Amino acid sequence: MNRSDPVALVTGASSGIGEVFARRLSAQGYYLILVARRKERLENLATELRNAEVLAADLTNEADLHLVELRIAAEPRLEFLVNNAGFNTHGVFFEVEQEALERIYRLHIIAVERLTHAALKGMVGRLKGNIINVSSLAGFLSNPFNGVTYCSTKAWIINFTEGLYIELKSLRSPIRVQVLCPGLTRSGIHDIRDMYQSGIPRGLCLSAEDVVDQSLRSIERNRLIVIPGWRYRFLISLVCLFPRSLKQFAAIKYASKFSDIALREKAIRRARRGSEQT
Repeated sequence: MNRSDPVALVTGASSGIGEVFARRLSAQGYYLILVARRKERLENLATELRNAEVLAADLTNEADLHLVELRIAAEPRLEFLVNNAGFNTHGVFFEVEQEALERIYRLHIIAVERLTHAALKGMVGRLKGNIINVSSLAGFLSNPFNGVTYCSTKAWIINFTEGLYIELKSLRSPIRVQVLCPGLTRSGIHDIRDMYQSGIPRGLCLSAEDVVDQSLRSIERNRLIVIPGWRYRFLISLVCLFPRSLKQFAAIKYASKFSDIALREKAIRRARRGSEQT
């Protein structure tokens, strides 16, 4: 690393939006600290970028999270933090394993809070820095089935980042913070195929490259909330106008369709198991 190079740390850098962030920031001259669980993929990316190091870590693990905190605190040239790591569970909330639910909260809330806290200490003192917290369009919604925990934690990221923005502005700090809220994003050939086969219009499927490019342009303009894609921005602007009771009614109607499908699938699986046993 050239000692004059600014440093960027990206979590969830092994694929998708995180990988694209790493590539874009590397092209801008940043030295990258790549964080994710899949060490081999990180090493391949680091070899390709050349100006990067690998920090394999599971941010739901206390020891690994502390290791990344220490790396941030020890880096005097850290100018960019992208909290991108995330995942979701599948199924009705009360049927999902408690361990999986706690991992979501640790990754989307605890890890984001602690890494942001570690980074801001140095950035504020150096009067230079950028933080992008990746939330989701789901943070503006309340989706049952696969989404109760995901939506609530993504909503927390939006509110947390907005609070930081207001606090830093009130202190007249030059540190820029952003919450990125993408909609459906294709990040691989299998994701594209699944989206199109499910009947989702092509115009609603954004590429990871488009999402990241809009995010980076927006942080240069110090924009707080970034929703890539005009269709998604229009949708959320409408949703925000509706009273909460109407949004709940619409969500229940929408979810009922998935509930019926899930019940039919369960019945089919039971019938298959019964025929196999006989």
